Amino acid sequence: MNRTPLLFLNVFLIATCGLVYELLAGTLASYVLGDSVTQFSIIIGLYLSAMGVGAWLSRFVEKGLARTFVEVELGVALLGGASAPLLFLSFAQLSYFHVVLYGVVFAIGVLVGLELPLLMRIAQDELDFKELVARVLTFDYIGALVASLMFPLFFVPHLGLVRTSLVIGMVNAAVGLWGTWLFRPLIHGPVLGMRIRGALVLLLLSVGIFKANALTRYAEETMFNSPIIFTETTPYQRIVVTRAKGGYQLHLNGHQQFNSLDEYRYHEALVHPAIAASGGQPKNVLVLGGGDGLALREILKYDSVQAVTLVDIDPAMTSLSQRFAPLGELNKHAYADPRVRVVNQDAFIWMESAQEVYDTIIIDFPDPSTFGLGKLYTTRFYRLLKRRMAPHAALSIQSTSPLLARQAFWCIVRTLEASGFAVKPYHATVPSFGGVWGFALARHEEFETPTRLPKGLALQFLNETVMPALFALPEDLGPVPVEVNRLNNQALVRYHDMDWKRHE
Repeated sequence: MNRTPLLFLNVFLIATCGLVYELLAGTLASYVLGDSVTQFSIIIGLYLSAMGVGAWLSRFVEKGLARTFVEVELGVALLGGASAPLLFLSFAQLSYFHVVLYGVVFAIGVLVGLELPLLMRIAQDELDFKELVARVLTFDYIGALVASLMFPLFFVPHLGLVRTSLVIGMVNAAVGLWGTWLFRPLIHGPVLGMRIRGALVLLLLSVGIFKANALTRYAEETMFNSPIIFTETTPYQRIVVTRAKGGYQLHLNGHQQFNSLDEYRYHEALVHPAIAASGGQPKNVLVLGGGDGLALREILKYDSVQAVTLVDIDPAMTSLSQRFAPLGELNKHAYADPRVRVVNQDAFIWMESAQEVYDTIIIDFPDPSTFGLGKLYTTRFYRLLKRRMAPHAALSIQSTSPLLARQAFWCIVRTLEASGFAVKPYHATVPSFGGVWGFALARHEEFETPTRLPKGLALQFLNETVMPALFALPEDLGPVPVEVNRLNNQALVRYHDMDWKRHE
């Protein structure tokens, strides 16, 4: 029997599964720990070094190569397949989660690192060395490419992290079980025990897939300390809605975006100062982010509004209020208003080709915790915005907490200034966000602090006494020395990570 094609199919599957485990660990770590830049870097480095350890250990396997390969494959299937549910539950229950996380990643890396050297040694009698190395590395890299494409496009949005882990574990188990037939002439002694273990691993992982929703819900409810009432995994993020103390909270990738009890404070402070600074009669408004529709609700309170363009990368967010009725009630069914146009595209890419001019721009992006988000706070992006602003236009941007993330807050302010804007930083008290939250108001030229509001807006927080007080910064929120955030340095992401780590 010519085993060569099947051997290289094994190489392809091993590479695909191995990279998926690595991506799973990095994604889950950044999801539960928040610091995506650091976590991904540590996970990748640890996993690759562990593979090196596994490759080195393979030199000590001198006999029973085929049997060892099958046993290692079943070990990868069990540990890798269970890794996501194990890590979710560990984070919810254990104070030493980092130890479990890095231990699991290292162990999977060692086992994956053992596999390819064993396969190469099994195949060395059928191919010369040059051909063997060329083919193994080719199929290894192709498998990695397939995994890197399928992970964000198929696995996470359609299966979720937990089911992806279990399904990939089943692939490894199937490869191991298959190996008991493929390598039978090379396996000395009985194989029934290995086949039974392979079948048991497949059965165990299948039960896990059946119970995946219950496992995920249990872990997330423990993590959020609140009952979960809605969940959805999209190609871009994990959406979770929890209920507690008479209200509900929206979380994206584990980070709270609003609490229905006090979100009006945040959204009134975000929207109305910008409209007041642009003349109080907005006609053509741009909203970047804000897929929950709550900033839209505030904008549509102005009768002068003729058109609102909302750009949010995730269509699942801009349509969430259709699937989760309480959000539709909270945003006053803003998306049903015919004046609203939704664009589901990356805001950075969209801004480079945008042609319209706007008299008010509202920026409601998540905090800059990743490089992907950090690019939306750079001088390059702000200069793109400047080109799309009418001479009298104003923009406002949520700017994280000036108390808890002071460097990040002032980095956003200084970056706006370096982009040619006149800027007025301000703040509002939002209890569910830990107290003080920051914003920045900007125009082309120097401008007066807005103090007046149109009558009849039905606001719950702002009035003409509160409005000017937003711009009075106490000493502990005052300026600190910071770098300007540019595409080539992403200083803001670094500040954000350092600031929030101090308060964990």
